[in-house]
Amino acid sequence: MLEVLFRFFVLGCMSFGGPVAHIGYFQREFVEKRKWIEEDKFSTALSLCQFLPGPASSQLGMFIGYHRAGYIGAIAAFIGFTFPSFALLTAAAMYSASLGESSALALLISAAKLLAVVVVADAIWTMARKFISDAVTLVVCVASASWILWQSGLVAQLMPILIAGILGWLFIRKPEVATEAKEPTGIKQTAILFGVFAALLVLPALSSAPVISLFNHFYQAGSFVFGGGHVVLPLLQPLIGDSVSGDALVEGYAAAQLVPGPMFTIASYIGASMEGINPILGSAVATIAIFLPGALLLFAAIPVWQAVMNHHKFAGSVVLINAAVVGLLVAAFYQPVWMSAVHGVSDVVAVIVGFAVLRKFNLSVFWLLAGMLVYAIAKSMM
Repeated sequence: MLEVLFRFFVLGCMSFGGPVAHIGYFQREFVEKRKWIEEDKFSTALSLCQFLPGPASSQLGMFIGYHRAGYIGAIAAFIGFTFPSFALLTAAAMYSASLGESSALALLISAAKLLAVVVVADAIWTMARKFISDAVTLVVCVASASWILWQSGLVAQLMPILIAGILGWLFIRKPEVATEAKEPTGIKQTAILFGVFAALLVLPALSSAPVISLFNHFYQAGSFVFGGGHVVLPLLQPLIGDSVSGDALVEGYAAAQLVPGPMFTIASYIGASMEGINPILGSAVATIAIFLPGALLLFAAIPVWQAVMNHHKFAGSVVLINAAVVGLLVAAFYQPVWMSAVHGVSDVVAVIVGFAVLRKFNLSVFWLLAGMLVYAIAKSMM
């Protein structure tokens, strides 16, 4: 558990670039380097997280922690990955830190975004080599990427995975293999956790206490948000009403993009800005509340998802779902990862060199970040 906590804390301190970049960091750190989880299970978990409301990358991190050390590992992964951005945004709200005015921070963010391009490209390359094995999987990958680039919204995100699963089940035939033993407590786990999720969706609304109301608003937001932290803000605004100023909402959104870790920690900034509540308490309650629904739904869905995916009749579905997931990563790699980080020929060269060095020498991402920072500083002086 302590190892999970430490590894995710390290990633939480440097994971700029949004959820797609986080997935790339997780794939490199826990699939390739530490081998905590197999590539197949990683991809299957990623496809599940795409279907659920909440922050997909944080849910994936909790799944990896769970796979490594059970429920306490899931909690450790959440705390480790979330705490750096939680602490930074809480401090920013309390002391009105002008994060955007720091030129040093701007250079660090620029370097971190270029590193995110390299890391996501490496994850796509590794997963494509495993899951894109023939013309059919290549077509599914390209079609999924094209669809996501053309369309947007929840339906666009879910349709490629759903259609790939159906087509794989109908047309792809894999040899029957012995399925993994199902946990006898799986259905009970699903029922209990979904019951807790539903109860927390209703019961807090019955109380008008400030802290309970705060929990209720952010829990509702976390229960119905698909697509990551960028769509949290418009949902939160009508929920919290006049409890926080409009300026604080915009400042929180801007600050959340300047720190590493999950965008959902915008809740930390807004919670610390709530009137009539201690800033640290408000930040902690808001942060827990917005992440909790996704965690409950994830662990409620795991037994059912694993039972379906491990069944031999769905082996073909898994083949095409994995190809579709690679396509989704390709689309997200282009927009927003590439588009937000690369702004000229020199940036393209830096990314290519970084990717080549990463593949050739398997360097730690810390060294790559240092190299990108040197490049960003040199570029700023030209």
